[in-house]
Amino acid sequence: MPVKYTEELRPTLQCRTFPLGSFDKYKYVVICSYYEGRYMLSRHSRRTTWETQGGHIEAGETPLEAAKRELYEESGVTDAEIIPVCDYNAWCDAGDANGVVFAAVIKTPGQLPESEMAEVKFFDQLPDELTYPLVTPVLFEETGKAVT
Repeated sequence: MPVKYTEELRPTLQCRTFPLGSFDKYKYVVICSYYEGRYMLSRHSRRTTWETQGGHIEAGETPLEAAKRELYEESGVTDAEIIPVCDYNAWCDAGDANGVVFAAVIKTPGQLPESEMAEVKFFDQLPDELTYPLVTPVLFEETGKAVT
């Protein structure tokens, strides 16, 4: 069943990671971004919480193409090494969806384009104010293994 995320459901979303290529179809990409050893997160203009870059894979797009597009749209970054890390399944009461998780090692921060994102910020540790508090730490833990 496709997931329809509402503001009430975002904090309840959970996930599990799987080896790359575990699923036949993917709906989302998530990019866990790192710059000079810090986490890079974005804040949506309608929220006060922080999140990874990511979103839907559009028709005709590969997961890597979607990751590059979403990274730019939600952070302005175009100069990064993007590493596929794992597959994931996310679920809540509304259903579940599969996706691919990428690590982005940012070489040069970009200028945030006009988008739904209000700002980008760098953190030494993950903040308490996360849009997906049960998912983001799990995915950063997984991607951290790929960038160290």
